[in-house]
This record gives sequence, structure tokens and C-alpha cells, in this order.
Amino acid sequence: MSTPHVVVVMGVAGTGKTTIGPLLAARLGVPYAEGDDFHPQANISKMSAGVPLDDADRWPWLDAIGSWAHGRAGLGGVVSSSALKRSYRDRLRAAAPDVVFVHLTGDRALIEDRMSHRQGHFMPTALLDSQFATLQPLQPDEAGVAVDVTGSPEEITERAVQALSALPHPAR
Repeated sequence: MSTPHVVVVMGVAGTGKTTIGPLLAARLGVPYAEGDDFHPQANISKMSAGVPLDDADRWPWLDAIGSWAHGRAGLGGVVSSSALKRSYRDRLRAAAPDVVFVHLTGDRALIEDRMSHRQGHFMPTALLDSQFATLQPLQPDEAGVAVDVTGSPEEITERAVQALSALPHPAR
């Protein structure tokens, strides 16, 4: 990528946002921020109890991520966020208009299997159905790419780098 972008690594739980995000940031030479760290404790408690978040829960979280992305405008960065709905991505774009999205996609069975092997994460596998039900994939008018999560983290990261390099760059 010829200019520093802020990249939001998005997708349902278990697609590898927390694994791919830092690898992608390293490849791009920019800092990484873990989206889960922006959640207030109330959100983490709710998800830990197996209760899906609603939009009212998500707005402050998205605003915090958007603020981070805004602060990295022109400098570049990578942040993870499920960003499942178009309205959530619109909210992030309102804060940081030049963000681009890397939507990690994959087969539900593969994602569930990966989630079942995670240690110490607050998101239970039981919430995967609600994640898929909420998901609105990237639309053609949204700056971003979809990247399949089959293969090793390094292979997925390489696909993301290649896909991002093919995106048109925003006018400055």
C-alpha cells in the first residue's frame, strides 16, 4: 500500500481477527490495536454470560475504535473489530473516513472448530449463530476486501496484503 491507511480487520468471532491483525500490522509497518480492548467491562460481562450485544452496547465501543482510527489517519494502523453491520462500518467511517476493511470470511464449521480450541477468550461458541445472523458482508461501495480464512495465519495475512494492494487509494 503506497499510503498509510487504517485497516479494520473485521468478521464474526473466531475468524482470526486477533491473530491476523498483528501479523497484518507488522507486514504494513504500522501499529496494531486489539478491538476487544475497547469494550467496556459491561460488554465483556454480557458476552461472557452468553448474551449477544445489542446496538446500544456496541455504539460506545465503535466510537472508541473510531476515535483510535481517527487519531491514526495519515499515519496508518490496524485495528480489529467485528464490524458486522453496515451501520457499524458507517459509524467507523464517520470517525475515520479513509478506513479500509479486511473482512475475514470462512465456513461456519471451520470457525466453530477454531473457537472451540481458544483458551481464555470471553466469547463463547454459543454466540456464533448470533454473529452470523447479524453479519452484513461488505458491499461493493465499501472500501475493503474479503479474505478467506482457510490456511495458516501467514497465508491469510499474505492474501490480505495482496488484496489491499489492489485497492484504489483514497484521494487526499
